Amino acid sequence: MDLIKIKQDKERARSLFKLSMLRYDKISQFNIEKESSLIAESYYEICKELITGLLFVDGYKTLSHKDLIEYLKNNYTSKFSEHHIESLDMLRKKRNKIVYYGIFTDSFYIKRNRKIFEEIITILKNTIRNKLE
Repeated sequence: MDLIKIKQDKERARSLFKLSMLRYDKISQFNIEKESSLIAESYYEICKELITGLLFVDGYKTLSHKDLIEYLKNNYTSKFSEHHIESLDMLRKKRNKIVYYGIFTDSFYIKRNRKIFEEIITILKNTIRNKLE
């Protein structure tokens, strides 16, 4: 894992939290049948921003999306199950296919995984809130 030790930065974490919540509020406006790729991409971006915020609070940063997920796996095992981690990594790969290769996601993927994405986001939100208090 390629982490860079930095000074704890709660302000950046708060800013990323706020940005992720703005993005989260927009998900409900997407049409799941027509815009499932945008929903998947948004879920990933929300998680990525929240995990990055966690790293800032903990005094780290990384340029690797894989390392963000590995950081959760290694440092927040009491909060995230193996299923959470696997689902998040699968979402990362799905987002990369969307962004870099223009591959669309069907609505079934969102319908099947929405609950786990919502769980992950809730855990991340609560964890960051507790650390920022």
